[in-house]
Amino acid sequence: MRLANILKLGIKELRSLARDPMMLVLIIYAFSMSIYTGANALPETLNRAAIAVVDEDQSPASSRIITAFNPPYFSIPKLITQSEMDRRMDAGIDTFALDIPPNFQRDLLARKSPTIQLNVDATRISQAFTGAGYVQSIVTSEVSEFLKRYRSAASLPIDLSLRARFNQELKKAWFGAISHFMSNITMLSIVLTGAALIREREHGTIEHLLVMPVTPFEIMVSKIWSMGLVVLAASALSLMFVIHGLLAVPIEGSFALFMAGTTLYLFATASLGIFLATQAGSMPQFGLLLMLALLPLQVLSGTLTPRESMPELIRYVMLAAPNTHFVMMAQSILFRGAGLDVVWPQFAALFAIGAILFMFSLRRFRQFLK
Repeated sequence: MRLANILKLGIKELRSLARDPMMLVLIIYAFSMSIYTGANALPETLNRAAIAVVDEDQSPASSRIITAFNPPYFSIPKLITQSEMDRRMDAGIDTFALDIPPNFQRDLLARKSPTIQLNVDATRISQAFTGAGYVQSIVTSEVSEFLKRYRSAASLPIDLSLRARFNQELKKAWFGAISHFMSNITMLSIVLTGAALIREREHGTIEHLLVMPVTPFEIMVSKIWSMGLVVLAASALSLMFVIHGLLAVPIEGSFALFMAGTTLYLFATASLGIFLATQAGSMPQFGLLLMLALLPLQVLSGTLTPRESMPELIRYVMLAAPNTHFVMMAQSILFRGAGLDVVWPQFAALFAIGAILFMFSLRRFRQFLK
């Protein structure tokens, strides 16, 4: 192995990437607009859900219920007629339609348990599931206070003192920003290294490398360090200016420690990108393989949902995936301010997994060049 060959071949990869405008656009978008929009548009968040009300009672009790729906969870209720309700639901105008029947207040005061109908557009599953519970809670609370003739705080047998650590304001944008940030690191590290190898074959330059005094090891390492450096630099800028600067997400831990862990992670995922590229014959095939590998890695690693909520078998199997340890490391450092004494198991796991993936990829790469 000659370090000069690895350095020069890596610089060649950087120059090839600089001449690929689509890849440059993808990198810039993935670490800027993609993270910003992903942080502010979480699908599970109930935000200004469209609601309409059919008030057939026109009583103080029904008016009390209508005025209880306010932003930011719901939009201002739209008063409609009975004949408009189905048409607006069919057209997708309203997510929720509440029908308050005639004589609602009279039956309520007579303790006859009147029925209120709630129609939900279940095609908007993220809002339908959360919003239905909100509507039920609001209606129940308003009816209860109306019957008591005054508003009062609920009397609880205990006093629960809630202390939210690491995200005191419970901002979902903080979690969304870091989740998209980690997912984009995974995606781009695999895409860039795999595309660099496939680009060599499609342009016919792989044959030129084979007649040069360079080894497969030097070729592979050059692609890993060059593409990994691009992703590492882009992630550092995104973390400082987009996540911490624009989105105001606090970084509790050491920035240098996180970058060191990210370097180990990029070593593993870039090796995986080389392995997938050697299995694919073209960029479309590489894209299909990427989807088969990327979706399970992102969904089952703990990025979107806690690993504790997954089946036990999945939790053990995903310990062999590098991004499982990267997610644990990143959340510990960025959110909880953990040091090396806490995250060293994740560092060791990333190094071991990266070494194994590198050996498998190098073996396959040598077969690929024959």
